[in-house]
Amino acid sequence: MAEAITDRQVVAVLRPFVRATGPVLDAVREAGPVRLRRRALPAVAERAPVRRRGRWARLARRLVAVRAPGTARWAAMDPAERTDWWINRVGRLTALVASVPNLGGALAARLPVRPVVGAAGQGLLLCAIAGEYGCTAPADRVRLLAWVLFGRRISPELAAGGQGTTSELDGPDGVGAEARRAAELTEELTASRRAHGRATLAALGRTVWRLGRALWALEGELDKRPRGRFYHEALGMLPVAGVLGGYLGERSALRRARRAALKWIRAERRALPSPVR
Repeated sequence: MAEAITDRQVVAVLRPFVRATGPVLDAVREAGPVRLRRRALPAVAERAPVRRRGRWARLARRLVAVRAPGTARWAAMDPAERTDWWINRVGRLTALVASVPNLGGALAARLPVRPVVGAAGQGLLLCAIAGEYGCTAPADRVRLLAWVLFGRRISPELAAGGQGTTSELDGPDGVGAEARRAAELTEELTASRRAHGRATLAALGRTVWRLGRALWALEGELDKRPRGRFYHEALGMLPVAGVLGGYLGERSALRRARRAALKWIRAERRALPSPVR
């Protein structure tokens, strides 16, 4: 019988995971309409004939009204609306990674892809939700993930890196094992930015896979994470249609993770609007 996973082990895995989600979420924010408006459109408009530049300018103005980070519309959205956006973005990204096991390399053949990617997707979503509701301290995010994903109540002291966790060895500047581990998890994004000036979709996918593999260190706990409905699981057992069942199940699981996260944040901070959707 395997030894029980301790709270200290959970924190040792979650602290670098939380640190690594920052660059991933930034890359997700930068993708789409905002990057198109800031980079692609100006370059195209500059090369376009003078008579057509007005059309490109109008398109750029329309993109400002899109629901996406960095737009005027985003600034006017409340945290619940922004969370809906994150569910769609994270859900699509993780569904893509789960459907392309080769992104995980050789390990994908030995590890269950869906639980690994599903847990990583939920962890990303939880960190995004925490940010939208002003929960920015890494220790708070560690406690949030521990509660929603694994049903564990972690003390603030332990989550902050005390009581013998790896981060105690990092020193006051925070540079050490934890920082190095977070850098390893996001090295695909770093390399992509150096090569292309941005994070490519392939780099994002491989990074999500790395985040999932990091959580695999807590293999015995992954079954506790929010799951889809029973009929999603049943559909997932069928040939061909199982892909749809898995996709719908993970999207449903993300919504459950959101509800659990908002309940936790309300209990901790008592600052959420009511009712929560």
